[in-house]
Amino acid sequence: MERYEEEEYLACCGSTQFAKEMVKASPFASVHEAVSAARDIWFNKVDVNGWLEAFSAHPQIGHSPSPDHIAAAAQWSKGEQSTALATATTSTLQELSDWNARYRHKFGFIFLICASGRSTAEILADLKKRYPNRPIVEFEIAAQEQMKVTELRLAKLFSSKIKSTSKGNEHATVSVKKAEEDRVSIISGHLTTTSESSSGKASQISTRTRPPITTHVLDVSRGSPAAGVEVCLEIWKGTQPRPLFGEPDVGGWVFQGSSTTDADGRSGQLMNIVDVVNPGIYRISFNTGKYCPSGFFPCVSIVFEIKESQNREHFHVPLLFSPFSFTTYRGS
Repeated sequence: MERYEEEEYLACCGSTQFAKEMVKASPFASVHEAVSAARDIWFNKVDVNGWLEAFSAHPQIGHSPSPDHIAAAAQWSKGEQSTALATATTSTLQELSDWNARYRHKFGFIFLICASGRSTAEILADLKKRYPNRPIVEFEIAAQEQMKVTELRLAKLFSSKIKSTSKGNEHATVSVKKAEEDRVSIISGHLTTTSESSSGKASQISTRTRPPITTHVLDVSRGSPAAGVEVCLEIWKGTQPRPLFGEPDVGGWVFQGSSTTDADGRSGQLMNIVDVVNPGIYRISFNTGKYCPSGFFPCVSIVFEIKESQNREHFHVPLLFSPFSFTTYRGS
C-alpha cells in the first residue's frame, strides 16, 4: 500500500483541494486504484476554483516551467512536451505562441492539452479546433485534459517511488516491472482512445467513478453555479417505442433518481454507478420555478436518447439557465 505526501499529489495536479483529498483517500494498493480515486475527486469534489488553480500550474505549451514550479512537476512537464519541442520550428513555435495568447484572452486560462507524444503541428491543430468553442464547453474539455495529465503523472509517481526502494529486493523488482506496465497501460490508453472507441474495447482503467449520466446547472444571469436546484432523472417505458410529440405520456416515464445541486452547481448521484448504461430515451428535469419563482420557466426538461453503441459512454447534460432563457449541450 503506497502513501504519498500532499506535495507529491500537488505535482500530479496543481489543485490544493485535489492533493488534500488524495491524501485523505490514501493509501492505495496500486496506481489503478489511485487513478480511480483521482477521477472521482477531480470530477465530483474539486470545485471551479480548484480546476482553475490546476490549470494555472501548467506552463504554456512551448514554454519551460517557471522556477517556482514543484521540481517533479517541472521535470514531468518538460518530458510531456518533449515531442512537441523536438518537432517544432521557429515559425510553428511563434504561431503556437500567438494562438496561446488568443486562447487565454478569450477563455481566461491557458490552453491545456495532454501533450505526451504529440507534435507541435498536432497541438496547434487541436488549439485551432477548440478555439471556437463556447467558454463553458472549453472549460469541461480542459478539465478532461487535466485528468489525462494527472493519470500519467500518478503512474510516474508510483513507478519512481517503487524504484527508489527496490535495490536488492527481488519482490520490489517485480513491483517495478508491474508499475512500468501500469504506466504504459495508462499512456497507451490516452494515445489509442480513438481506435479503442471504434473497436468497442474498454480501457483497462475504464471503470466508472461517477454515474453514466450527470449534470450541473449554471445561472448565467449571475455568472455563477446554481445551487439548490432540484433535479430528476427518468427513462421512457411507455407502450410506444418513444414519446410522441403532442401525445399524452402519462405512465410512460419511470423514475430513476433525484438530487439537488450543490454549491458548485453539480447534481448528486442520479443513478447507480454502472459500467454499461441501459440504452433508451431519458428525461432530465430541473425545478427552475422553485429556484427562481419570478422566472419564466416553472420547470425545464431535456429529453435525449442513449443508443446501444453508446452504452459505455458518459453523458453530461449541463443546463445554462437564466430567468428568461436556457440552453444545453452534450458534454463529456
